[in-house]
Amino acid sequence: MKKFMLTSIVGLTIFVLSGCLYPAERMSQNQVPYKDQVASVQTAVDQFKQESGGLLPIKTKDMDTPIYQKYPIDFTKIVPRYMQDAPGNSYESGGIFAYVLVDAETKPTVKLLDLRMADTIQDVNVHLNIYRQNHKGYVPFKDVIAPGVFSINYKKLNMKEPPVVTSPYTGNSLSLIVNGQGDVFVDYRPDLYDAIQKHKSSYKPGEDIRKLLVENSDFVPAYSLPYTVNDKNEPIFFKK
Repeated sequence: MKKFMLTSIVGLTIFVLSGCLYPAERMSQNQVPYKDQVASVQTAVDQFKQESGGLLPIKTKDMDTPIYQKYPIDFTKIVPRYMQDAPGNSYESGGIFAYVLVDAETKPTVKLLDLRMADTIQDVNVHLNIYRQNHKGYVPFKDVIAPGVFSINYKKLNMKEPPVVTSPYTGNSLSLIVNGQGDVFVDYRPDLYDAIQKHKSSYKPGEDIRKLLVENSDFVPAYSLPYTVNDKNEPIFFKK
């Protein structure tokens, strides 16, 4: 049964350097997503790419790593030559954000991943894995949200309140969901609905609409499933 303990937790250690999700000595100013810090890292990445013949200053990840967690920036490759230090709000400097790249193969663009989400997900995973060890591997599903997507029965996990994460886009609370294998994700449908209304998107059914969040903010939708729209232009889970 130990494999259940390992499967979900391994996915959350993408940015772990010393056994913690991020250093305990965080300061309040290291929790603010300053645009100038993102811009300075972008400049450093662009310079590195130009001078290295097209290479990117990223850490190597498995091919099956989720797309928005796949290209974390390796600050050891750009500090101190291209910037003096890693940004104060970065994990490497005691902050709560991982700096990642999107569109790495076409137009490498620096974005932020809020690591506080991983804290909440890992806590759920601990409870979930204990339950599965004691119930022959079964996942405590509650309701079917979409094919292969479920809400979680937190009462069976002995959790008093359903945990939520804070949206990096709106500041609102987002629920957690689980797939048929017991992997935990963030439900970004409320954010996507707001983004569709705000930006008057023209995405079509079958297209991954998570780009709408990425293109209009400094954040990536970490720990997310793919989403598309239905014929009413509403966000739904995208079953490929």
